[in-house]
Amino acid sequence: MPVDTIPLGREVAYPERYDPGLLFPIARAAGRDALGIARAAAPFIGHDRWHAYELSWLDPRGKPVVATATLTVPADTPHLVESKSLKLYLNSLNSSRFDAPEAARARIADDLSFAAGGAVAVAFGLPPMADVEAADDDAVDVDTQDIVIDAHDGPCPALLASDPAQPAAETLVSALLKSNCPVTGQPDWASVRIAYAGPRIDRAGLLRYLVSYRDHAGFHEQCVERIFGDVLARCAPTRLSVEARYTRRGGLDINPWRATPGTPAPVARRDLRQ
Repeated sequence: MPVDTIPLGREVAYPERYDPGLLFPIARAAGRDALGIARAAAPFIGHDRWHAYELSWLDPRGKPVVATATLTVPADTPHLVESKSLKLYLNSLNSSRFDAPEAARARIADDLSFAAGGAVAVAFGLPPMADVEAADDDAVDVDTQDIVIDAHDGPCPALLASDPAQPAAETLVSALLKSNCPVTGQPDWASVRIAYAGPRIDRAGLLRYLVSYRDHAGFHEQCVERIFGDVLARCAPTRLSVEARYTRRGGLDINPWRATPGTPAPVARRDLRQ
């Protein structure tokens, strides 16, 4: 489907009945081609985990059922799903009757899998909130650095550096990631977690690099893939995991994760800002 027909940024009639045709798939290949990522051999594994906070349908007697859901779209599906179209699709279920919650879950999973071009997992409920005081999380907050930052108008990978003489295995976090929707220009806010092993990454350079996205236009998933590719190329880690937790919009938040093959998926959590 051509991007100029995307529902995001346009006035769209509120759906009155179930319509899986509302889902708008966007080919991942277009964004990856721009990043030089080979279609047949992406350098990462991963998924896009969506949290849906506004979900409802009718039981067989017409009584509304409300739920939340976690939707997991594998990164190797040929398409991502545009966020406003997903919101409209979920709202199209509001007047649909299902014999049981499992029937609603299965319908959503089937429709999303068809749009994405691969198996999408759907589970009712949401991951727990992240505990910022958790003793078992030894992540380093790079935002506490007192540094000058003057690059804000687009990703600047030249800011990234690492020291091969200082091997490390650590997790670096920042709450300062911001980019803009490429269609509406509206701001997208996120925290990002970068777990790696290899030459120690320069923390000041990493923070400056993340802040350089501040005026960048890009979809959430593509921003995370760009961050992964730039850190991999410039810092040469032997293991790398990049997860961004974007704040909610339209009852949905998106949490893309990309990692070197063989890396375990991070434990699903939600941030306070979500």
